[in-house]
Formats: sequence, structure tokens, C-alpha cells
Amino acid sequence: MTAEDILRVEKDVILTLKNIYDPEIPVNIYDLGLIYEIDYDPSGEATIRMTLTAPNCPMADILVEDVNTQVAKVNGVTKVNVILVFEPAWDKSMMSEEALLELNLF
Repeated sequence: MTAEDILRVEKDVILTLKNIYDPEIPVNIYDLGLIYEIDYDPSGEATIRMTLTAPNCPMADILVEDVNTQVAKVNGVTKVNVILVFEPAWDKSMMSEEALLELNLF
């Protein structure tokens, strides 16, 4: 796998994450700042470190499963590891400008 192939897979993973929405907030989880790290190994393994807007989020299982299922569909990904973390704690400063605008928080 070439460096160009790896970059393509990483971009495709990001595009996929931008199509997953927190059911309680009308912003995708990537722009919401819930994705802390994407690590793609040329062997096909993608590890995603993500958080939630609150540790007791009732949608946690659904979001993690959705990330797992959707990223597994990306061409070049053979295995997905989703790691839920709470450090650092999420806050609105982690949101993209687009997300802040969408939620009128600017």
C-alpha cells in the first residue's frame, strides 16, 4: 500500500465520520469534535478514539456501533477498533467553525 493509498483511506474514513450524526444534535460527530484520533494501519486496521458530549450519553452504544459499522465499509479497512475515551473531557471548543455556526454558538 502506497502513502497515497493510505491518505485516500484516511480521507474516506473522515468523510464517513462526517456522515454519522449524534441523534440528539444536528451536527456530524467529526465536526462536533467527538473524534479525537484516527489511526490507520496499512494492514487495514483503523483505530478511532472518540468521546461523547457527556459520559452518561444515552446514545453511546448506538454511536459507537454506528462508527464501527460505517468505518468498516470503507474500502481498505478490514478491521475497526473504536475506543471510547473521556480525557480530555469534551467541550464546545472542540467543535469546528461549521458546527458552531450550525448550532448558532458563534
